[in-house]
Amino acid sequence: MFIARRDQSLAAARRLIGALAVIALLVPGMARAGTPPNSFADLAERLLPAVVNISTTQTLKTPQGVPEMPQFPPGSPLEEFFKEFMERQNGGGRPDAPSRKATSLGSGFIIDAAGYIVTNNHVIADADEISVKLHDDTVFQATLVGRDPKVDLALLKIEPGKKPLVPVPFGNSDEARVGDWVLAIGNPFGFGGTVTAGIVSARARDINAGPYDDFLQTDAAINRGNSGGPMFNMRGEVIGINSAIISPSGGSIGIGFAVPASLAVPVLDDLRKFGKVRRGWLGIRIQSLDTDMAENIGLPDQKGALVAKVDPAGPGLKAGLKDGDVVLKFDGKDITEMRRLPRYVASTPIGKKVELVIWRDGRRQTVNATVGEMPEDPAEQQVKGKPETPKAQAGKDGVLTIPGAGLTVSSLTPQLRERFGIEDESKGIVVTEVKPDSPAADKGMRPGDLIIEADHKPVRSPADLGKLIDEGRRAGTKSLLLRVENPQQLRYIALPLAEGKKK
Repeated sequence: MFIARRDQSLAAARRLIGALAVIALLVPGMARAGTPPNSFADLAERLLPAVVNISTTQTLKTPQGVPEMPQFPPGSPLEEFFKEFMERQNGGGRPDAPSRKATSLGSGFIIDAAGYIVTNNHVIADADEISVKLHDDTVFQATLVGRDPKVDLALLKIEPGKKPLVPVPFGNSDEARVGDWVLAIGNPFGFGGTVTAGIVSARARDINAGPYDDFLQTDAAINRGNSGGPMFNMRGEVIGINSAIISPSGGSIGIGFAVPASLAVPVLDDLRKFGKVRRGWLGIRIQSLDTDMAENIGLPDQKGALVAKVDPAGPGLKAGLKDGDVVLKFDGKDITEMRRLPRYVASTPIGKKVELVIWRDGRRQTVNATVGEMPEDPAEQQVKGKPETPKAQAGKDGVLTIPGAGLTVSSLTPQLRERFGIEDESKGIVVTEVKPDSPAADKGMRPGDLIIEADHKPVRSPADLGKLIDEGRRAGTKSLLLRVENPQQLRYIALPLAEGKKK
């Protein structure tokens, strides 16, 4: 009896599993995009005709002012050797030497049967001629519609005539999850299509390739020549454009990066309509928050983007943004990381009115802004790095030393202005010494930094800073928020107020 019931239960379970499998096939969306098939063959066969090989030719000019060939004793064997070498390199230094041609190869994919093709900007950069080879080896000359170095994308156009092209659609890269299956297809070196499979390893990777880094990471093999090729989900939709790898040898080690479709599509739309990218702009320079900064201004966490400077001609000033504000939300999106804000602003339609939630004076406030168009060469929106500046001796007069912070500052003198390259109109006090392994050094302060504000108050002398430090210590404040400037950047620093005698 027990065996019979068990057999009946197993049979019923098999029937149920079979029914669910049929339903998953019949109902659209029932199976997730990340579900792997038994084979990738059908998907690859359908997608391969859309992937193309990109080859470029660039003319290299003969260098001018090449050095003359060294003088050797008559009959020296080195004379003939150097003569042949220099002729190979630069035509023997002759001004009429012919220019040389350089070629490069990459991949791309068709997004419109009218002949529009996507690739990476670095594949076609500085090219004089661009050729596109289709999957069936048909070759077309391409024209450059537009390119965007900031996200490493380029849009090409060929005239296919009666030649039918196979375009592929973009998918929603925001739906991609870590662990989802993806297919990477390229056409490197003109050998024909190559197909590799893997998974999404990570999202929103910043590899310092540009101001809008938001890469999808994959372990699908991406080798040289695959740049500009598509990354597909299991529905055959492009969710990324393969752009970069990390590798000590130049070959794939399972760490590849793709520009997500959510970032690429608006860029490509602009390139197609205007031949350039029109990005949203607030006209602010921002930086990240550290724990001390957040505590100093009363923020419960380090989320948000600290406004280091507001452009006097930008939309941010018209909206009422101020230096020292922290942007917590932009157009309904949380700013969980500082680097999110430039991307959100850039992808916002020009002229759109948006709401910003900011942190000011210890509380949340709301301002409304109208997004402007980013100028051709805007000032950097993001304050990066900790540049090195010349080491200097401490000043002799008008000096304040803060032993607990490891910092010495001085009034501005003509000698100090000249030493550190500080402009005549600049106001503040200059850092003349930072002790190694001190709190000031940990915060990235260097000799030559100009302190222009402390606790949002102007600082014009060491005495001004000393007064604010004393007030902060008496109030039990753990750090003092300094506004620091040097020729490379403008930023805020939360300086710990450790006890120590001043002199």
